[in-house]
Amino acid sequence: MKGLLGKKVGMTQIFQEDGKLTPVTLIEAGPCYVTQVKSVDKEGYSSVQLGFNETKPARLAAGEKGHLKRTNAPTLKHLREFRVKGDHGLAEGAKVTVDVFTAGEHVDIIGISKGKGFQGGMKRHNFRGANKTHGQSDRGRSPGSNSSGTTPGRVYKGSRRPGHMGSVRVTVQNITVVQVDAERNLIAVGGGVPGGKGTLVMVKEARKQ
Repeated sequence: MKGLLGKKVGMTQIFQEDGKLTPVTLIEAGPCYVTQVKSVDKEGYSSVQLGFNETKPARLAAGEKGHLKRTNAPTLKHLREFRVKGDHGLAEGAKVTVDVFTAGEHVDIIGISKGKGFQGGMKRHNFRGANKTHGQSDRGRSPGSNSSGTTPGRVYKGSRRPGHMGSVRVTVQNITVVQVDAERNLIAVGGGVPGGKGTLVMVKEARKQ
């Protein structure tokens, strides 16, 4: 199984061997600990639960500490599941590091996007905006009419309107691993990654190779 939990450090740039400049996102990935292994026979599906980011025992609930004590894992702040197929070769209590990935591989990265608060139609849905002619003074960024009068006489559910933007789960697919630094538990991936600095991300093998 190829999967890790990590913390987004920020963006920088790396010069490749051919002199090409590549913008990358640094992720402090692992070390992670296998806190639970689920099987089809017992739980109905196959998955591996990983824990990341050691914290003080006082910051965990009693149930969480009891769950981690089963596998002699340290007190970990974040627990996430990774679905697996077939033999993954991991046992409860095992340690997973960035060595599972190599430069040139493709990964999917899951994170929570930055929260933008309440936003209008132009920022939230890329609406064009109204014309600035014929005396229009204060309707330039308004979404305008959204439905017909008599039929249907209402606004359909799911219409694109102003509202809360961001703070949702986002997956970026087929991101290239540019560099792996096992000594500092760092992995550099090409391009941007969802979320702000210091937020939790899941790194796993790309589904669409």
